[in-house]
Amino acid sequence: MYKLYFHPFSQHSRRVVALLNEAGLEHELSLVDLVKGDNMQPSYLALNPNHKVPTLVDGDFRLYESNAILRYLCNKHELTDWYPSDLQARAAVDQWLDWNQTRVAGAVFDVVFNKMFAGDKADKAAIERGEKTLVELGKILDDALAGKTFLVGDKPTIADLSVASNATQLQIAKSLPEGANIAAWLGRVMEIEGFRKAMPQM
Repeated sequence: MYKLYFHPFSQHSRRVVALLNEAGLEHELSLVDLVKGDNMQPSYLALNPNHKVPTLVDGDFRLYESNAILRYLCNKHELTDWYPSDLQARAAVDQWLDWNQTRVAGAVFDVVFNKMFAGDKADKAAIERGEKTLVELGKILDDALAGKTFLVGDKPTIADLSVASNATQLQIAKSLPEGANIAAWLGRVMEIEGFRKAMPQM
């Protein structure tokens, strides 16, 4: 059985929980209370020195970075519906996974953290910077989804789970970029039972 250290409001956690749910992989969820600082405790830092969630434990093996966890689970269980074996299709999935982490994640943090969690210490400049970046990134995503059901082909992949977890985070913060294609795609991802069940209770 897998053990996943997570927090329900962490979009990085939710994308992994969604895959575990959808693939029917037996797992135990262990809450890391970020508000109480559980992620800074020595016991957790021994698992993940980056003091972030999620962290996957598979026997004696420890793995952090959510997209790496997604790839690991797909490779271990041959989940080729979620991570295609075709070279070009897999490369396209990897492209979106990397785009999500290198281009989108920082803007999402700037906006969501400061709008929802920072309170009186909110950095308004960071919100403005993040939302400006999201205008550009939203157009890239909306254009890429034109005429498509999902990011790579007609079936959802871990690219959709990853990018949509950031999109729902922005939706919670009322900062999701506009775009008819984005809205329709996110609606389809929300129909995925495992993804929907991973969403936090508001």
